[in-house]
Amino acid sequence: MITMEHVCKSYKIAKRNAGFKEACKSLFRRETEEIRALSDVSFQIDDGEMVGYIGPNGAGKSSTIKILSGILVPDSGNCIIDGRSPWKNRVEHVRQIGVVFGQRSQLWWDIPVIDSFELLKEIYSIATPDYKRTLEELTELLQLQEILRTPTRQLSLGQRMRCEIAASLLHNPKLLFLDEPTIGLDAVSKLAVREFIKKQNAEHRTTVILTTHDMQDIEAIANRVILIGKGRILLDGTLEDMRKTVQETEEQNAVMHAEADATEKVAVTSGTEQSADDKAKENLDQVVARLYRQLDIL
Repeated sequence: MITMEHVCKSYKIAKRNAGFKEACKSLFRRETEEIRALSDVSFQIDDGEMVGYIGPNGAGKSSTIKILSGILVPDSGNCIIDGRSPWKNRVEHVRQIGVVFGQRSQLWWDIPVIDSFELLKEIYSIATPDYKRTLEELTELLQLQEILRTPTRQLSLGQRMRCEIAASLLHNPKLLFLDEPTIGLDAVSKLAVREFIKKQNAEHRTTVILTTHDMQDIEAIANRVILIGKGRILLDGTLEDMRKTVQETEEQNAVMHAEADATEKVAVTSGTEQSADDKAKENLDQVVARLYRQLDIL
């Protein structure tokens, strides 16, 4: 089980104006600004859950994942995963998690993929029989037979992402963090990755936390959605809960406008109400975009 309680995290970033004079001035007197990445973030995730962690750019998603994976230490609050503190018990913790960052690679760039897998086997101290069994399973499920002997730099993006996912699962982690796992992939590769993640969860009860801007990934994989904005948790529930929140907020806004000025009631409600057919056609991207605007987190 994952438990985050009142976690806060801030960063100090340097700022200066353009120009050589400003650059010299910053050597002696640096101007900084404090950015509040996370503010009182709390949630629980049970074993075997598949959770979509969504929000606009800069909302605090990556900071949360880095704290959960033990890369960052929060300023305050607590985080416990299966009885461990990620940053205090880092060596033990990383043996139980897998991490896939869509724009970063854990594969060595100039050597064949299979050599990277062999290195990871030694890093995680995986027993040879377990490694061979897991590698055979992952190779078949992710269709890696033809690319295992190819250097990583010569793979297409879709091929590399399939290898990244396999690399993160070689040691059979109980918890899998996926940060934009389908970014830049074609439709066929996206479907293959989504189906694999669902199968991994069904067969091994792997807990999955998915951060992405692709709402089709969320709809296909996640059973639950956590929405973060400006460092705060704003919504925690199912996709249907999110749709209801959008609808209820719009209805409340329409009523408030109508009460404020009865003469504008028709204009306001006609602009916000939707027919049942319109709502059925509306995709998740549109729902999320409207929710962001309602909560003023863009």
